[in-house]
Amino acid sequence: MKKLKIFLLSSIVLIIILVTGGYFYVESIIRTGFDIEETAYIKIDNHKNYSEIIRQIRDVAKVKNISSFEKVANFLDYPVNIKSGQYAITPEMDVLEVVHLLKSGKQTPVKLTFNNIRLKTDLAERISEQLIFSEEDLLSALNNPSICEKYGFNTETIGCMFIPNTYEFYWNVSLDKFLDRMCLEYKKFWSSERLAKAEKLNMTPIEVSSLAAIVEEECYFSDEYPIVAGLYINRLKKGMKLQADPTVKYAVGDFTIKRVLNKHLEVNTPYNTYIHYGLPPGPIRIPSIKAIDGVLNYNLNDYLYMCAKEDFSGRHNFAKTHAQHERNRIKYQAELNRRKIFQ
Repeated sequence: MKKLKIFLLSSIVLIIILVTGGYFYVESIIRTGFDIEETAYIKIDNHKNYSEIIRQIRDVAKVKNISSFEKVANFLDYPVNIKSGQYAITPEMDVLEVVHLLKSGKQTPVKLTFNNIRLKTDLAERISEQLIFSEEDLLSALNNPSICEKYGFNTETIGCMFIPNTYEFYWNVSLDKFLDRMCLEYKKFWSSERLAKAEKLNMTPIEVSSLAAIVEEECYFSDEYPIVAGLYINRLKKGMKLQADPTVKYAVGDFTIKRVLNKHLEVNTPYNTYIHYGLPPGPIRIPSIKAIDGVLNYNLNDYLYMCAKEDFSGRHNFAKTHAQHERNRIKYQAELNRRKIFQ
């Protein structure tokens, strides 16, 4: 009887030891952490490549024991339940929490930001850096006449649809849904108040954006936007050519030009406002909200001419007459010569 009691007691002790050991073993696996000090992001594309996910968990999230992650992932059948998207892994998380997160498909939204964009190629590059689709696919869509027409634009005006701001997207948003959302944001931006101001100018939103693009390229300081907008609106009302240097730089394909020469003015494209009257066929950059509002809330003035200040401050001398403008132009060109800037 005594031996039986000893046996039973020993068995109980052994079971406790095994259970306790098993518990701590499992606990050591599922509570494996990540050697990061700030949030790391795991991106899973539509190919749902498990090997690539393991690589990111190891190299990006810096899991302390990749074997622990794989054991938990396999136990929870994650390799056959992969969902695409971008997922945030924070320093305090463990592998069990991460596997549950990845399996649930609960993504962390991307704060998509784009501003200071000139060309469609620049726009496609900036956005593709932040979302799943490629630069080539987005650029192809922006150059597709039927896609542009679907949203009320053409291939030269489609840039107007993109209002520079910060937007929240899921990283794996489709290209079609992204464009739909941008069109929706464009329509929201053009509120009844803004539309009324554009109508008062006898301009469409696209024309306002095209003028805003020129204004923004002209100005280094945003407080000059309304003044320059007023100047160009004066010229349009008088039937004068805009003669805006940025349109020439766009036509030539070189925004680095510091001195616009006669050979540049002779480039015959619809974007050269020294040759053609009115606004160019589309915006020469993606205008900012501040530039668009600068046009809509333009300054009432009598200016018809502008020239960069000879102090190279980035500001302008404005003139009401051609004679005044010539004096400003001569001062600026003299400074260009003094600084040996010839192109």
